[in-house]
Amino acid sequence: MTKPTQPLQTLKGFRDLLPTEKRARDFVTKKIIETFENFGFAPLETPTLEYASLLLGKYGKEADKLLYTFKDRGKREVGLRYDQTVPTARVLAQYQGKLPQYFRRYQIQNVFRADKPQQGRYREFTQCDVDIFGSTSPLADAEILACAYQAFQSVGFKQMILKINDRQTLIKTLEPFATDQVNVYSIIQTIDKLDKQTPEQVTKELVAKGLAKQPANEALLSIKKAEKSTNLAEIEQLTISLGVPAEALVYSSTLARGLDYYTGMIAEIMVPEYPGGSCGGGGRFDNLIGDIGGPQTPAVGISFGFDRIVEAATQLGLIPPSGGPQVLAAMVSKDTQEATLKAAAKLRAQGIAVEVYPAFDKLTKQLKYANQAKIPYVLLVGEEEVKAGQVSLKNMATGQQQTTTLKNLKTFQFEK
Repeated sequence: MTKPTQPLQTLKGFRDLLPTEKRARDFVTKKIIETFENFGFAPLETPTLEYASLLLGKYGKEADKLLYTFKDRGKREVGLRYDQTVPTARVLAQYQGKLPQYFRRYQIQNVFRADKPQQGRYREFTQCDVDIFGSTSPLADAEILACAYQAFQSVGFKQMILKINDRQTLIKTLEPFATDQVNVYSIIQTIDKLDKQTPEQVTKELVAKGLAKQPANEALLSIKKAEKSTNLAEIEQLTISLGVPAEALVYSSTLARGLDYYTGMIAEIMVPEYPGGSCGGGGRFDNLIGDIGGPQTPAVGISFGFDRIVEAATQLGLIPPSGGPQVLAAMVSKDTQEATLKAAAKLRAQGIAVEVYPAFDKLTKQLKYANQAKIPYVLLVGEEEVKAGQVSLKNMATGQQQTTTLKNLKTFQFEK
C-alpha cells in the first residue's frame, strides 16, 4: 500500500463534518425541506460535473475565475458545479415537455468555488435553492420571498431581513455611466461590494476598471437616490399578504447581486443577530434558460447560504441537543449477550436509538464511554436479570437504575 505523500489533513477550504456538526446540519436541512414541501416545491438533484461550456460565461468574468474546470480522462472539458441555477436551467432545456408548466423545484447539494476561504465561506459548501419556472407573475417572486422567510422562521430565527431591489432599476440608473471599457454589468459587480466596502473603496475599484473618478462618484450617488420600482412595490405587497411582516422587507437601492443573469427582482437574506454576512440571495432570471439553448423560460428563485445558516443557528442556540443514541447496551458477560441483544432489538423496534457496546470491557469502562458519548441510559442485563426475565436501565444523569421485564420494556419512560 502506497503511503500518502501529503499530510493527513483536508485541503484548504474543505472540511470534514464530525457527528455533532453533521447532526446540526441535518436538523437545519429537515426544517428547510419541511418548508419547501409545504410551499409545494419538488426535490431535484443534478450531477457534480457538467460540461465546462455549460458553466463558463454564465456568471460573469470575475465569477468564471472561481470555477473548477479540468480535462477528464476522456479529454473532455468539464467543471465542478458552481451553483445550482445553471445546471437546473440545463434540466429545463433537456427535459422540456416532461416537466410541469410552472415547475417548482428545490435542490440541496454541494457546490464548488475556488474562492479565498474565510469565516463561513468554503471552497466546497452546501446550497439550498428554491425556484419557480415558467411564470413572469410578481406572485411567483412573492412566493419565493415568503418561502425563504418561513424557512428561516422554521429553523428558529426570530428576526430576518429580506433586502430587495430591482435589477432593471440598477441597469437603468447605471447605464449612463457605462463605457466601452467598463460595461454596466461590470459596474454592477463593483456596486455589489458596497455592503462590505466603503464608498471610497468602491469608487477606487471603478476607477481601476477604467471609469473616470467623477463619473464613478456620480454613479454611486445616482444609485443611492434610486426609487423603488412599481414592480418591486407590487411584489412587496404580495409578500406581505403571504404572511411576511412588512418590517422584514427592506428596500435597498444599492443591493446589486453580482451575477450577470439577474433580470428583475433581486434579494438578500440577513439575520441581524448574526455578524457573518448574508445568509442567502437570489432573484429573477428570465433569460438564462434561453441563453444556454433551451426554451425561453422565465424564472425566479433564491439560494440559501446553508453553512452560514447552520453557523448562525448554532451561535444563537437554535440547534437542539444531540440526536445520538439514547441507550448504550452494555456487554456484561458472554452468558448474557443474547438476552442483551434481544432487549436492544426490542428497544430499536420501538424507535429508541440503541448503540451496542462491541466488547466485554469492564463495566466501569463502558459506563465511562456512555458519559463521554453523552448517551443518557445504559441497558444492563446481568445473570440475575436473565434468571428473572428482566433487564435494567441506568439513568446516567441521576445514577438511578430501574428494572423491568422484557415484555414491559415498551412502557419504560425515557426522559428527554
